Amino acid sequence: MLLIQLNHRMAYFMIILTFYSYFGLFICAHFHKITFFTMFTGILNMNRKLATAIKDYIIITFGLSLFALGWVVFLIPAEITGGGISGVGAVIYFATKIPVSVTFLSVNVVLVLIAIKILGANFGVKTIYSIMVLTLFFALFQNVVEEPLVNDMFLSAVLGGMAGGIGLGVVFSRGGSTGGTDIFAMIINKYRNVSPGRIILYCDVIIIASSYFVFHSPEKLVYGYVSMWVVAYSLDSFLSGANRSAQMFIISKNYEKIADFINKEAIRGVTILDGTGWYTQENTKIIMSVVRKKETSQIFRKIREIDPDAFISMGSVMGVYGKGFDKIKL
Repeated sequence: MLLIQLNHRMAYFMIILTFYSYFGLFICAHFHKITFFTMFTGILNMNRKLATAIKDYIIITFGLSLFALGWVVFLIPAEITGGGISGVGAVIYFATKIPVSVTFLSVNVVLVLIAIKILGANFGVKTIYSIMVLTLFFALFQNVVEEPLVNDMFLSAVLGGMAGGIGLGVVFSRGGSTGGTDIFAMIINKYRNVSPGRIILYCDVIIIASSYFVFHSPEKLVYGYVSMWVVAYSLDSFLSGANRSAQMFIISKNYEKIADFINKEAIRGVTILDGTGWYTQENTKIIMSVVRKKETSQIFRKIREIDPDAFISMGSVMGVYGKGFDKIKL
């Protein structure tokens, strides 16, 4: 009964707080001569930004859970070491039984503090969030699976690498980072003209090689490098697959119908270029459009229906930035 009364009081409190918040906004708008429409638009924009931020953090959390899954379910039970600070934590765990979460958090805290001092106080909030969440996942789930799910070491390395790579891809796609060697690479890159990718690669190679001093097993060393390669391949495949686009050039006498379909049905931009056929010396119109790869089959079917003799050239595009595609992130 007491709990129900508390819930009612909390509800009343939130209603009153919301009322006074909007009342305050109305008063401010009145004194500063801001129209109600402008004020309402501002509130909607704030809500959209908040919704986008919440969505980003939910997706980042999902990616981190996949990354942790690869470690606690496949790699650690099979005693396989991967790259990054997670790999450092795994090596220390195999040697001393100190939980991976303790090492992961300790090393990252030091790196973050150094990064804030060197790179500035506006260091990535999403990175710090990812470090804390990943530490929590390692602490909660490391000892849940003590025996390998599969008895094949190679399969464990591949499955663990795939889960880790896809998880990282999900995190990176939302502007996040798992910290660790990424932070180290940014610090080194500030003072030396070495690409962050190369620094991370060197770190991962050294981290996995250090596992030899724990296991004295070349076999497990090889499986560690297999896992590292699968992570890199899965990460690249995920990021390029999510952004894979095609640039289409279409030459047809019925270019207007095709352009209308792409513009109104496929909801993609179309540019009409002027061209001249050198063999026929006839002027012609060329449709240029950039679409997602998954949309091309629908466009091909419609082109065949409108003009079976249309000439089409299609090429893969690594990145497309602008309305309807990705935003430039610098």
